[in-house]
Amino acid sequence: MKILIFAPYYLPHIDGLGILINDFCGKLSSDSFEITVFTPHLPESSPEIEKPYKNVKVIRFPAFYIVSNYPIPKIWKVSFWKKISFIFKLKNDVVISYMRFFVVTFFALIYSKTKKTKWIHIEHGSSFVTLSSKFKMCVAKLCDYTLGKIVLRLSDVNISVSSAVRDFIRKFDSRYSPIIFNSINVEEIEKTDPDFKIKEENEGKVIISFVGRLYRWKGVENSIKIIKSLPEEIKNKIIFLIVGDGEDYDRLSKLISEKDPIKLLGELPHEKALGILKVSDIYLHSAMPGGGLSGSLLEAMCLKCAVVATPNEGAKDVIVNNKNGFLADNTREFRKEIINLFLDADKRIFFGENASNTVKNKFNLDFIIKQYEDIFNI
Repeated sequence: MKILIFAPYYLPHIDGLGILINDFCGKLSSDSFEITVFTPHLPESSPEIEKPYKNVKVIRFPAFYIVSNYPIPKIWKVSFWKKISFIFKLKNDVVISYMRFFVVTFFALIYSKTKKTKWIHIEHGSSFVTLSSKFKMCVAKLCDYTLGKIVLRLSDVNISVSSAVRDFIRKFDSRYSPIIFNSINVEEIEKTDPDFKIKEENEGKVIISFVGRLYRWKGVENSIKIIKSLPEEIKNKIIFLIVGDGEDYDRLSKLISEKDPIKLLGELPHEKALGILKVSDIYLHSAMPGGGLSGSLLEAMCLKCAVVATPNEGAKDVIVNNKNGFLADNTREFRKEIINLFLDADKRIFFGENASNTVKNKFNLDFIIKQYEDIFNI
């Protein structure tokens, strides 16, 4: 079977979606599948064409960011037209796209309709985009009610990566949308070396972490404010490490003073971020509605972090409250559970072990791949 993936991101671009697509291709590649990935050439240091796995070919077209992490093709480049011409000459059995509002998703639409190829759209959004700029939010919402609606109605099937995503898709398309949860490559993640330097620098402290893009809907501002509000005797014995970059980085940095037990570490390689999660005791997931199912949340759980989370961005599909983590509906509960976990090391271990078992049993990439193979063959 030949599969063409129109990907908004792909490694070495550091993003949860890019990592997910890369892992998906690596697991799916075999003698039975031949995969072509068409993706923006970002970062520009990455090769234009590469073969990261057996029977997987990545073709990158020239692109730039019109806003943070929203790639647009450089249509004035001859190389862009050469590459897209090459792609449209290929014959494939299945076309896959991700996220309703990226430009490459509309390439998938055009390809599938002109070539009469089955089009599987995988949606990761569970709400309208929430950003710091009200103007950008209005533009994004307008795009959802126009272009996004076209994508969700014209695809052959819309896959939802969480129950919240399926609820959101129903606003635009009444057809049944099967849920296939996001997943992680458990085997590779467990091989990650712990970040012993971080561990040594914070000897005797409870390490709390967050990994992800710094956008408003990630709710990191709420986590920062909660950590700042903790009693001094607790703040002296913790460190909150925030790994990631995004449009909110500068705004969040202004909320943090030198005396706060909080460090913004910026964007780090995936392996480095995993190393930090591996030495973390508690993981904070304070997302607002918007995302599908956080890969970083799954990674943190896999690496035995005790999680305190809002129900958003897929957490309610992963966490069973008081069994493999805590779900908090408001700031007061969120703060209370952080304190409880700080005070009780045995509870941190108990929830961490249960969280890891949950991910290995239900959100392992090997298990998810089989579900996609069934969709391909329908």
